Amino acid sequence: MRQEKNGRIGNLPANINIMNPVPNKDAKSIKGLVRKNGKIAGYELSDGTMLTKREGVALAKQGGIRGVAIASRNGNEYLRSFPDGDESNNLGDLPTAGTF
Repeated sequence: MRQEKNGRIGNLPANINIMNPVPNKDAKSIKGLVRKNGKIAGYELSDGTMLTKREGVALAKQGGIRGVAIASRNGNEYLRSFPDGDESNNLGDLPTAGTF
């Protein structure tokens, strides 16, 4: 985990995550993103299931998705990878998956 300094982890506030769900033993991982107009609209899971952002957040809260935290911007919750200083595992760097 990247070192905290002055309440920040890199360029992000240290408290950016509002929840770090504990994944169930059968939790899936996110293997791709569904984009709409260049923005993340959903997620493709390791078993091929396609979820909207809202469905993804709900499933993660239940422990159904591993490797993600829940953050909030302007009151909208979304999934994000843990800030560990390794940019290669960021959700935003995943390939674009199919559409709904």
